Amino acid sequence: MKGCFPVDKFQDIQTPFYYYDTQILQDTVTTALQEAGKHENFVVHYAVKANANPKVLHIISRAGLGADCVSGGEIEASLEAGFPSNKIVFAGVGKSDWEINLALDADIFCFNVESIAELEVINELAMAKGKTARVCFRINPDVDAHTHANITTGLAENKFGIAMDDMESAILKANDMKGITFIGLHFHIGSQILDMSSFEALCKRINDLQDQLESKGIQVKEINVGGGLGIDYEDPNGHLIPDFKNFFDTYSNGLRLRPGQHLHFELGRAMVAQMGSLISRTLYVKQGTVKKFAILDAGMTDLIRPALYQAYHKIENISNDGPEATYDVVGPICESSDVFAKDYSLNEIHRGDLIAIRSAGAYGEIMASQYNCRRLPTGYTSEDLKVCECHQK
Repeated sequence: MKGCFPVDKFQDIQTPFYYYDTQILQDTVTTALQEAGKHENFVVHYAVKANANPKVLHIISRAGLGADCVSGGEIEASLEAGFPSNKIVFAGVGKSDWEINLALDADIFCFNVESIAELEVINELAMAKGKTARVCFRINPDVDAHTHANITTGLAENKFGIAMDDMESAILKANDMKGITFIGLHFHIGSQILDMSSFEALCKRINDLQDQLESKGIQVKEINVGGGLGIDYEDPNGHLIPDFKNFFDTYSNGLRLRPGQHLHFELGRAMVAQMGSLISRTLYVKQGTVKKFAILDAGMTDLIRPALYQAYHKIENISNDGPEATYDVVGPICESSDVFAKDYSLNEIHRGDLIAIRSAGAYGEIMASQYNCRRLPTGYTSEDLKVCECHQK
């Protein structure tokens, strides 16, 4: 079954562009909040790096989520979109001085600190302003997320976080700093995780670490487990909304939270992936010696995930319901890696046909580049085009 697209409204829009179905977005956010709300003290943040389109951010901020940011620019975008500063957390291994000062001036909820060197800089800058920075330490739990090597973050070999062996000394150091208030622990093991056993393993590791700290008289107010919940790229129509119930239940059943302790989540892909599609126009159908190529006006500059991660995205010819043929679906970029799919069956493609690359609302528009001096794709919402929503719920 194809997705539902207002093809008539697409005809006069310059391709390639991103199309965001705001009803899917609103349904996804509502479901996530409803499932999280079944558990006491569960707090949901949106990971801005997945999609920072201003219209998307406004919808998410109005729903009441917090914002997980990994740059000063994301903090600025979140504030402009209406996220309260006291719901913003700031992560990332390489926070520059201006970004830290920006966050201090905005009085964000907390910094997720990834090294002692970073902690010392935050303390110095906070003291210079007469402020106190709230911090959580990101701990590398050495938990395998069983996902693509480029998107796993919780192994000892990864650049992220503080080693478990250094956790206690880092907390004691923070407690001696006048510009720092230690409030909790932060974890994130990777993304596009569909096997709940990875989250169960993280729960066990956090339980052990909390027991270890409490044996030394160290109390933790906030626990942040990041995000990582995956989506169904193979069948987006059948699974528009991720399995938030199973995700939140896994943490509710697996974590031994202390009285009054808050559990924070930072969901990105799960919130926005399925609401977005990259819409492209077919430039040429080229018959090669052994293959037929559908050459699109969208390329790896517009959606880099297939080239970068060998990621699969469902592709649909939304202009033609005729018989199928097999194509290599490629872009116009002067790189052999500019390929969306090989040996892919699609309704027969002709020059000018519109092609939808699905599940592209996360890490699509936000990762676009101007390589080959190409224009950046524009993002349009269904509200922009005054579309009557018709997707399958």
